[in-house]
Amino acid sequence: GFLYYVVTSCEFNSSKLNDIEFTESYYYNKLEIVRFSSSVGKYVGYTEFGIKNAESWNNGPEVITRRGERERYCFPNVGIDVESALTKS
Repeated sequence: GFLYYVVTSCEFNSSKLNDIEFTESYYYNKLEIVRFSSSVGKYVGYTEFGIKNAESWNNGPEVITRRGERERYCFPNVGIDVESALTKS
């Protein structure tokens, strides 16, 4: 069978909000086909199928929704993650 999955993450090295990057990667059969990165601000395709999807999503409402995910998804959780990491070290 085929395996399709999405990985969403917030990557940061400090507690500064400007350093946080939101990424959402789409995989098919263990191969990354499309990625949204908040530092780029749009979808980027890595395969022929991914490039077609990225072009479509960048011209639709999907990209506008994803641009706000860093503030909505990452910022509230940074404090929780940093506090959790500091208490375990």
